[in-house]
Amino acid sequence: MDFKSSDPITGPRTEDRLPQTTQAAVKIVIVGGFGVGKTTMVGSVSEIRPLTTEETMTQAGIGVDDNYGSDSKTATTVAMDFGRISITDQLVLYLFGTPGQERFWFLWNGLFEGALGAVVLIDTRRLEVSFDVIGRLEERGVPFVIAVNSFPDAPRYPVEDLRAALDLAPEIPIVECDARRRASSRDTLMTLMRFLHSLEMTKTPV
Repeated sequence: MDFKSSDPITGPRTEDRLPQTTQAAVKIVIVGGFGVGKTTMVGSVSEIRPLTTEETMTQAGIGVDDNYGSDSKTATTVAMDFGRISITDQLVLYLFGTPGQERFWFLWNGLFEGALGAVVLIDTRRLEVSFDVIGRLEERGVPFVIAVNSFPDAPRYPVEDLRAALDLAPEIPIVECDARRRASSRDTLMTLMRFLHSLEMTKTPV
């Protein structure tokens, strides 16, 4: 398994180092089924060279992995993607993209450890692959938002129809997202941070 980035490893670049003003770092996981755009989102929004653990797809996945709508996909994440984005001068988000193929989901528990929240990327052509993803987050008590990734041939549904189909609580945010665009991915992360803040504000004092 290769850890890949866009440049040779020559030590930390200046832009890879944390700003001296950083006061807090938060772990966020980007989750979803196979081919929904997790690697794309981490890569588009990360301010450092994203770390990926992609491998070429092989015949072993035939009949095992659901690649409907992702026929042109030739590589898949087998461990994680990693990136970083500074939301403010004081707050940094560490982004961990999970593997989408079900046979690698056993790695998720480790990636969820210490996560403050999650973005669930969904593809409206394959809503059913999101059920287990959402269920795992709910079981672990990880707060999340839903990001509907843009695909050219994907049907569009009203937010409340998606909420009903995914059996989501009324307070869980659902946003549209184009994982290829940095601004759109950043907006999605900001929605998650606002949601986490609202949850913190509504906690009953002990």
